Amino acid sequence: MTLKRIESLNLANVNHGFYTRLGGASSGIFSGLNCGIGSSDQREIVEINRTRVAEDMGGNASNLIALHQFHSAKVVTVDETFTDRPHADGVVSNRKGNILTILTADCQPVLFHDPGADVIGACHAGWKGALAGVIGATVEAMIALGAKRENISAVIGPCISQSAYEVGAEFRDQFVSHDPTFESFFVQGLQEGKFQFDLPAFGLHTLRNEQIKSADWTHECTYSNEEYYYSYRRTKHRGEGDYGRLISCIAL
Repeated sequence: MTLKRIESLNLANVNHGFYTRLGGASSGIFSGLNCGIGSSDQREIVEINRTRVAEDMGGNASNLIALHQFHSAKVVTVDETFTDRPHADGVVSNRKGNILTILTADCQPVLFHDPGADVIGACHAGWKGALAGVIGATVEAMIALGAKRENISAVIGPCISQSAYEVGAEFRDQFVSHDPTFESFFVQGLQEGKFQFDLPAFGLHTLRNEQIKSADWTHECTYSNEEYYYSYRRTKHRGEGDYGRLISCIAL
């Protein structure tokens, strides 16, 4: 089975892709294209998967720029001091040959591009990172490399949708205490005291507040499409021990 990546017209002039789980070498609960270095999948199999992605992007495994993600607002720039897998949740570059990567399994992968300045960015924006400001921090890091806010386009890739994202009142309160208007991203759940959170809508709201050129979402739900996507929440609901990680890439 060949690899399948989701692309967006919003990033039509740059090499990018939100990869599905199709076309990978992993088996069992990881069946497919598991690119998670930190998963309990066999390391050599994960490396095979990552090499397939790199080649599909027109490079090799050494071109993959990976992060040790930890749900933060920290963003790093690829330069002479860059080391493999720094602790961060966003990365920017203006160097050809770099393939910026983000791993997710329900969280938002966000890819960015300024075609005029030839600057790219990528970030991992789960609810913690998004609320902490990782999206805005990625935009600011791109600007520091010469990008212009009004020229940046961004796309949110496959992530968990509102219908699948049930949360408790304490989760909702964290957002509302941060900004009362954030209540609009929640609707009443089926159970008393439960709410459904709209993560991609919150991501789009944040992107638009950054006053960039354009922002879009692929409208793909990781939880509801098991054939294409891994999902942390689906795994937890089933009581499985681990889960695969999807990879999203962008390169000049």
